Amino acid sequence: MLLGDMVVFAVFFGSYLVQLGKHPQMFATSQQELSQSYGVLNTLVLLASSLLVALGVRAVRAGATAVAPWLFAGAISCGLTFAAIKFLEYRDKFTSGIGPNTNDFFMYYFVLTGVHFFHVVLGLGVLTVIAVKSRGRQISSGRFTFIEGGSCFWHVVDLLWIVLFSLLYLVK
Repeated sequence: MLLGDMVVFAVFFGSYLVQLGKHPQMFATSQQELSQSYGVLNTLVLLASSLLVALGVRAVRAGATAVAPWLFAGAISCGLTFAAIKFLEYRDKFTSGIGPNTNDFFMYYFVLTGVHFFHVVLGLGVLTVIAVKSRGRQISSGRFTFIEGGSCFWHVVDLLWIVLFSLLYLVK
């Protein structure tokens, strides 16, 4: 599943870059309508969430099952913060009259960030299950496999955002 998501996003990224090469001025002008502050804040929030997930996995490995659920809950809070910031950014665009039909840049912006947002929501569900499974004295190998696999999914979501942030907010 992780590899499949990465391949799909790689195709999206390649398509975006081809269009950027065809319409550099329109993409540059449209890019100025994005809030780099929102983008940077969301990047920092997701990096913090990935750190908390990594610490949660480490806590599970060390048998610190009293601490691990709290670390995963912190990551969930970061994910919810990301969603709230993205909602504010979408609201700002729509109230300014900018939508997916505005131009090719914004079509890519809304599709790419929308698909990523779907992955964030899915990842929040996975993190919730991980937080529950990380409780208890004994973590079975099946439980631990799910915790590690779900954590890897969250890290991929974070990695994809870093690429999206770079492409949409920074690359000229």
